[in-house]
Amino acid sequence: MTLLDVRHLSKTYDRRPGPFAAAHPVHAVRDVSFTIARGETLGLVGESGSGKSTTGRCVLRLEAPSSGEVTFLGESVLSAAGDRLRALRRQMQIVFQDPYDSLNPRMRVRNIVLEPLEIHRIGTPSERQDRVASLLSLVGLDPAHADRWPRDFSGGQRQRIAIARALALEPAFIVADEPVSSLDVSVQAQVLNLLMDLQDRLGVAYLLIAHDLRMVERVCHRVAVMYGGRIVELASTASLFSAPAHPYTQSLLSAMPMIHPEMRNARTMYRPERADPDAPLRAIADGHWAAI
Repeated sequence: MTLLDVRHLSKTYDRRPGPFAAAHPVHAVRDVSFTIARGETLGLVGESGSGKSTTGRCVLRLEAPSSGEVTFLGESVLSAAGDRLRALRRQMQIVFQDPYDSLNPRMRVRNIVLEPLEIHRIGTPSERQDRVASLLSLVGLDPAHADRWPRDFSGGQRQRIAIARALALEPAFIVADEPVSSLDVSVQAQVLNLLMDLQDRLGVAYLLIAHDLRMVERVCHRVAVMYGGRIVELASTASLFSAPAHPYTQSLLSAMPMIHPEMRNARTMYRPERADPDAPLRAIADGHWAAI
């Protein structure tokens, strides 16, 4: 069943190179379309500035898209208002990239996780406290430490707190915006394993924004590759990694680090001038689309 349906999403900013210069448009996201099913993880990959995070924010309406449509559980996210928007946002959450910035340093962990429950008036005060304890246990933290400050925890533990906060309202969908990129390598696998375990137990769907292709290959069901604000390839993970069709995807995969250097294929350099920047996605195999 389709949970999220994004159609022709675009976001344009007006930028001024100087205080007296004329504004010029910057197309951060251009005509992006994709779907996510219940319990699915869609990886969104590409270089910095390709529009990945902007896409995630527009899907959640943290930023207003310039055009397009976002449908969640059959209901328009972009036209919802008031109580309907509030109800939709209970089902759609985000885990930000940097747990050092995303947690309020002036709030104790208990209050950080409790805040969404209070805002949406879920349960009695006693039930909320029980919910906080169960959420901390769910993400592998000791509820006895709930009255500590964020500074008392490591980066990996802070990201677990952020995940607990995102899960407080029992969402069906989470945007995970590079959730492990700011963590030590030794901690990254622990957080990824937690996200995968939570998906198995709770059925939550993810839009996983990432640049680590090895991680994407491991945890995602499908992958969308972005370049210049557009999706240039979309396929199942197995299909994309075994038979990349777009030159940019081929270049990304050729740069992946290998455990054994002799396994590395020759590096493929992407030459934008040789590609049509406006080529539409077309089906090249079952469930595999590429802008070629």
